[in-house]
Amino acid sequence: VQLQASGGGLVQAGGSLRLSCAASGRTFSGYAMGWFRQAPGKDREIVAIISSSGGNLYYSDSAKGRFTISRDNAENAVWLQMNSLKPEDTAVYYCAARVRFNIRPQPTADDYWGQGTLVTVSS
Repeated sequence: VQLQASGGGLVQAGGSLRLSCAASGRTFSGYAMGWFRQAPGKDREIVAIISSSGGNLYYSDSAKGRFTISRDNAENAVWLQMNSLKPEDTAVYYCAARVRFNIRPQPTADDYWGQGTLVTVSS
C-alpha cells in the first residue's frame, strides 16, 4: 500500500485543518487506517484510528471532541478533520495502514506509512 498524506499547513490557534491520505496498491478496505503525529523532540503518538469497515474508532485523549477520522473505501481515502487546533497540536502527521486495529504508535512489520504532512499551529 502506498500512502500519500496531504493537507497540512500553518493555522492559527482555534482554526481547523483537514488532512487527507490517499492510498493506492493493495486492497485499501482490508486495512485499519490511523493517523499518528510526532512533535519535535517527542515520541510518535497515535491521534486516531479507524477500523477497516469504519465501525470501530479510537481517539487519543487529546483528539477526543476536536478531531474526527473518517474513511471512504470506494475512494481509497482517509481523512482527519481537526478543529479547535492548539499550538500543542503542532507536529508532523502521518497516516498508516495497519493489518490490525492497533493503537500502539510504534510501527510494526505489517504497517504501511505515508511520508507525513506538517501541521503548525500558531498561538
